[in-house]
Amino acid sequence: MASMAATATAGMRLVFVGDLMLAEEPGELIASGRDPLAAVAPYLDRHSLRIANLECVVATAGTAQDKPFTFRAAPAVIPTLLKYFDGVSVANNHSGDFGKPAFAEQLDLLEAARLPYFGGGRDLPAAHRPWIVERNGLRIAFLGYVEFKPRSFEAGATRPGVAWSGEDEQVLRDIRGARVHADLVIPFMHWGWEDEGTPSDRQRLFARRMLDEGAAMVVGSHPHVTQGAEIYQGKPIVYSLGNFLFNGFDTPATLTGWLLEVNVDKQGVANWRTRVVRLGEHGMPQPDDAASSPCGDARSDVVRRCRGR
Repeated sequence: MASMAATATAGMRLVFVGDLMLAEEPGELIASGRDPLAAVAPYLDRHSLRIANLECVVATAGTAQDKPFTFRAAPAVIPTLLKYFDGVSVANNHSGDFGKPAFAEQLDLLEAARLPYFGGGRDLPAAHRPWIVERNGLRIAFLGYVEFKPRSFEAGATRPGVAWSGEDEQVLRDIRGARVHADLVIPFMHWGWEDEGTPSDRQRLFARRMLDEGAAMVVGSHPHVTQGAEIYQGKPIVYSLGNFLFNGFDTPATLTGWLLEVNVDKQGVANWRTRVVRLGEHGMPQPDDAASSPCGDARSDVVRRCRGR
């Protein structure tokens, strides 16, 4: 039996994935009995905590909003979510694609399935409330934010919606507040310009501000491409994980995503690496173990290019 001291100092293995879209072709696959994530299952299952950005609304209600792309997945996709993920961010520019009624239904469905979510809620305080996980004596708070329009998806004082990160001081207050209740705080951002392979000045500056306020690392998604990584004052920033499960893309950059594997303890991020996936037929991810992508030991301020096995 492990000693009390060993348990108290034990760490946790996390994995983040980028944009997970379960409508259209991925949803049709699930409805037909196929598993669109079977090829990456071993990479997800080896971790203590698995987190995704849920890039659609899961609901039956609502009306498509006036925007170029709208994604609504059937509730039948929830068992797949439960199989592979322990929590999801709903802070993105597609959670409100079918209006407030559909978003509220999604929250009901996720709660009924006991699948935690963050970055959104039934009102503004709930949308900014962290998801706090405690395992092995370690408490981690996850916060989710979107800063890509439409801002009409934002939660209000009495209406459901997502957490908006355009109000920088509110995000920083959230991080400070979460630090009171957790050993580590990790913001999962939905930001950056689509198809841009490098982060903007805005992303770089705000990521550093979040780390200065006490975040242990910053993780991002949204541009549909990966955007590189860096270490700032011993803490990693992974700007965009790219697409993970998403049909409709056809360029090498948009068909490439990263799984982000992170080992943490009470001191913060011990080490991390990204693993390459390639989106194939129907947008399904396939691991590419021959490809290299960033990795690092945050405590040595080094980012390397890791080779796959």
